[in-house]
Amino acid sequence: MMKYFLPLIYFLAIISGCGRTDEVNLLADRVFSLAKTQYAQMDEALGDGQFPKSTDSEGNLVTSDAGWWCSGFYPGSLWYIYEYTGDETFRDIAWKHTRRLAVLKDRDTDHDIGFQINCSYGNGMRLTGDSTDAALYVECARILADRFTEGTGVTKSWNFLRNDWRYPVIIDNMMNLEILIKAAEMSGDNSLKEIAVRHAQTTLNNHFREDWSCWHLVDYDPETGAVRSKETVQGYSDGSSWARGQAWALYGYTMMYRETGMEEFLEAARNIGNMIMDRLPVDGIPYWDFDDPAIPEALKDASAGAIMASAFIELSSLSGDSRYLETARRQLLTLGSEEYLANPGGNGCFILKHGVGNIPGGTEIDVPLTYADYYFLEALVRYSIISSEE
Repeated sequence: MMKYFLPLIYFLAIISGCGRTDEVNLLADRVFSLAKTQYAQMDEALGDGQFPKSTDSEGNLVTSDAGWWCSGFYPGSLWYIYEYTGDETFRDIAWKHTRRLAVLKDRDTDHDIGFQINCSYGNGMRLTGDSTDAALYVECARILADRFTEGTGVTKSWNFLRNDWRYPVIIDNMMNLEILIKAAEMSGDNSLKEIAVRHAQTTLNNHFREDWSCWHLVDYDPETGAVRSKETVQGYSDGSSWARGQAWALYGYTMMYRETGMEEFLEAARNIGNMIMDRLPVDGIPYWDFDDPAIPEALKDASAGAIMASAFIELSSLSGDSRYLETARRQLLTLGSEEYLANPGGNGCFILKHGVGNIPGGTEIDVPLTYADYYFLEALVRYSIISSEE
């Protein structure tokens, strides 16, 4: 199980709302029943080596190979279905798709090997205790660590360079640090954890504005570590707050506090979380960019809402602040409504509708997204753990 720290004051704050008859727990039962239907059908639809990505304009399943940055989310979701339901059929399906990612250790990958391997192998080892693939997990963590340089203090994100970039680092990369810390624990190589901490500290120094919103990308001089530019590639503008970027930041610093106990990371997570809560619409699901001038007609992003909800649940546990849990409850209940939840057999066998991938790039706009499903299921599992521990 993930590590949760639940102070007495936190128990008192939630005790009246988190029993098994709580709305979110009832929603979780429905969602995981739907997930079993959808993801079993998806397993049948996928060819060997294929992973779900999204749907096309006709609603048909769009797939990728193992190299796509999202490839770890489908096996990760299967692991959460197994964790919640105990259905061993899904454990077997999860291992099948997880182990199809072993090819990544021999490919030219970027920072997202953390997403790909930790969401799949990380959850598999956590839930089964099977250490067969521990060496592969550590090897992949070292591939990520090789992208770190002392001069910059961060791991490089994308391999491609444009807009005169020399060493681009995106806020998403905070999500890829967990594999370094877990691999350090497995291998005894503490340098992996030190890289994760250094990356998080450098990002904290350079990625955030005074109001605790963040830029999407910071480009560094690879020799001196000087900041060359700050941009928002997938958001409305360089000066805007791209919602999924804010979600990555919230989740990343919450995770780093859980794994290190370093107060600077808890403070960052709380400041980011407070900023997000102040800017969320009433239903809790963020517009794709908090600063899109088309609001309230702008699209909302279910994926950002799901990531935030999962992070808020953990942040509430770690901080003892029930406001974060209440925000997550609001988000989860909205995502579980008819507006966002798929019908059985539809939506390309995904669970959530209305994800927003990359509006400036013209891709994956108002469609299901595999990572939206993953973090939605993770949030519901986390909520159920809190409920069972009251």
